[in-house]
Amino acid sequence: MDATIDEIASGIYRISTWVDAIGPNGFTFNQFLIDAEEPFLFHTGHPSMYAATSAAVDAVVGLDRLRWIGLSHYEADECGAMNQFLDASRSAEVAAGALACMVSLNEMAARPPRMLGPDEVVDLGGKRVRHIDTPHVPHSWDAGLLYEESTGTLFSSDLLTNLGRPAALVETDIVEPAMEAERLFHPTSLTPNTAPTIRRLAAVAPTTIAVMHGSSFAGDGGATLNALADFYEQELVTAQQLA
Repeated sequence: MDATIDEIASGIYRISTWVDAIGPNGFTFNQFLIDAEEPFLFHTGHPSMYAATSAAVDAVVGLDRLRWIGLSHYEADECGAMNQFLDASRSAEVAAGALACMVSLNEMAARPPRMLGPDEVVDLGGKRVRHIDTPHVPHSWDAGLLYEESTGTLFSSDLLTNLGRPAALVETDIVEPAMEAERLFHPTSLTPNTAPTIRRLAAVAPTTIAVMHGSSFAGDGGATLNALADFYEQELVTAQQLA
């Protein structure tokens, strides 16, 4: 199992592993590495992907320099390999939202995690990341996302998932492919707060969206996220009508 490396914004690297057995035409698992004085890895991938992902991290920043490990929510592809990375870099810490720490990470991480408050900013040295609480978006009570301020990059986790093995970064519409993936897998927690939470992310106005599965996006991230919120609003109306 190999990983490919692509720089999707200045100092932001997509580490992608392709699995052809998922979905109608395969699926990518993407981890994101922020190259800074204190390098930050958002998502670790599954334990089975550790060898490929860690080799990519080592090639970009040096594995022993890794300082931070982040995640949206507690799930195998988000943080399954976190303890392997903690073993590889003795200076590394897991950093996540309060709920993720209290519900899972305080017990499951090999070292105590750094609990991030709502909109807390961590200065990485050359890059600044802000934690945004997003309960149940994309799914799970403990969910949160990360925004890198200097590059305008939103790390969207499962939001805007798209299928197949597309380009690492596109400037074309990714909402329609995300709608296709949603209708196939139904991964998103659909609640009255889903669309408003996504609109709150749209207000950040990212210029790059780092997508965990499929292509990342460069362009008007606010418009893209508002279009995604429109889709989930209609999905909720439809679900209520069918209830």
